[in-house]
Amino acid sequence: MEFELLQKKRILILGINFAPELTGIGKYTGEMADWLVENGYQCTVVTSFPYYPNWEVQQPYSGSFYKKEILKDGMLAVYRCPLYVPDKPTGLKRMLHDASFFLSALIMIFLLLFKQRNDHIFCVAPPFHIGFLGIIYRFFKGGKIIYHIHDLQIEAARDLHIIKNKTTFNVLFALERFIINRANHVSSISAGMIRKVAMKTTKEILFFPNWVDTNIFHPIEEKEALKVEWGFEPTDKLVLYSGSIGEKQGLESLISIARQLQKKSSIKFIICGNGPYKDKLKLLSEEYQLNNIFFMALQPLHIFNNFLNMVDVHLVLQKKKACDLMMPSKLTSIWSTGGLAIVTAEPGSSLYSMINENKMAVVIDCEDEALLMNSILDCCENEHNDENLNCRKYAEQFLNKQNILQMLMEQINEPQLVSLEMTSN
Repeated sequence: MEFELLQKKRILILGINFAPELTGIGKYTGEMADWLVENGYQCTVVTSFPYYPNWEVQQPYSGSFYKKEILKDGMLAVYRCPLYVPDKPTGLKRMLHDASFFLSALIMIFLLLFKQRNDHIFCVAPPFHIGFLGIIYRFFKGGKIIYHIHDLQIEAARDLHIIKNKTTFNVLFALERFIINRANHVSSISAGMIRKVAMKTTKEILFFPNWVDTNIFHPIEEKEALKVEWGFEPTDKLVLYSGSIGEKQGLESLISIARQLQKKSSIKFIICGNGPYKDKLKLLSEEYQLNNIFFMALQPLHIFNNFLNMVDVHLVLQKKKACDLMMPSKLTSIWSTGGLAIVTAEPGSSLYSMINENKMAVVIDCEDEALLMNSILDCCENEHNDENLNCRKYAEQFLNKQNILQMLMEQINEPQLVSLEMTSN
């Protein structure tokens, strides 16, 4: 069957995160919906109101009741469902957060049963139990379920001690296996995550990696002028952490490192984003009277390429127990701009192997503050041209949005096609 003949199919996307969220899962789900519409698909999205990474519903949205948006000349219908958004998410509050969306989205699924049938049902996890919404819809209306695992939510909750009760985990894993075994297709975003998912089922797991628009995110030569635009000196060496400010990043070490490097006045640290730990970090910075660390809001998309190009060193930090449970989504845009990243990843993890094999970043062990500080100094004081060139080349070759999404649609429409070859091999 030719790809061109499939373009008028209808697709239902179920996911708690969606555009206009600028980071994380919502960014990719929103871009996927845009691509599907541009390629002739009629899309319906059941999602929440945008809240991530601030953990606060964004303006001008209000999360108090349901909202319907008709976009893209009627080709995209977005149904936003109310949910509980805790300002300081704990384990219990996260569970209530996910449960509130499930219940409100369940009502919307019931209403969609009276509308035209969708051919494919994309269930984007987490939350992992969103797959039950797809199963319910398929029971009444038919269609194929694609269960896309963006983060291994249950393992993360266990390994980061967000939830500690063993019986609870046994129940959660059993529910997840039920979903996986009943989905028509299961996909995930990295080789390491695919290996972990494959341990739960005999199904083939499709490789559906995060992508980047290499035309939007591209290298800019005049970095000094960009630094001045954001109020820095042309000679400053800027070290950036951008994204969600949460427990899994281990950002407390940045405060300690900034404190130790105060005498190196040209090195400036930027923490860009929001999250439940931002206030704690700001308080620590104020307590130590640090003048070399700056807190910024997430930058809008139309200037984000310039912002990334201004930076000399990008930090992609993970805790040991989070390795191979999720793939840092920010890496795609960093690599597309030819940026130099310091990535913390454990030896043996798929991210560690992929970076070393392609020589496109500085990869170091997790949770080693002295090693991180020395790596920052090395990257600020020495050239790393090979990494800059290699990561841009990798983005162009393997992370192209058009290629990745077209390949996936061919796979789920052509069951006999083999799984997309893992580019990390």
